[in-house]
Amino acid sequence: MAMPKGYKSQNGYGTSKTLGGISYHEIAKKMNDMGFKMNHSTARNVFVTSLIKIANHVTKLYDIKFNEKDLKRIAIDPRFQEAIAALIKEYNNVNEN
Repeated sequence: MAMPKGYKSQNGYGTSKTLGGISYHEIAKKMNDMGFKMNHSTARNVFVTSLIKIANHVTKLYDIKFNEKDLKRIAIDPRFQEAIAALIKEYNNVNEN
């Protein structure tokens, strides 16, 4: 979905590519190669939906209630995405040793 004209994100944009992963186009291509119909917009939507679920669980840990709009705002914030990426990398490093 295109951003509305004049829309400015307060904290920039996070993408899987900037977090050391692959782009949404590359994700969609890999999924298509595996037999799943997907385009880059769907890849982004799946990514953001997953981050919303993570944000929901994190806020519940702190006993804070947010509505869906606020959870999405948290999920698309690149600072939140960087924190989750760092947490996953740390988890993977601990489990490799």
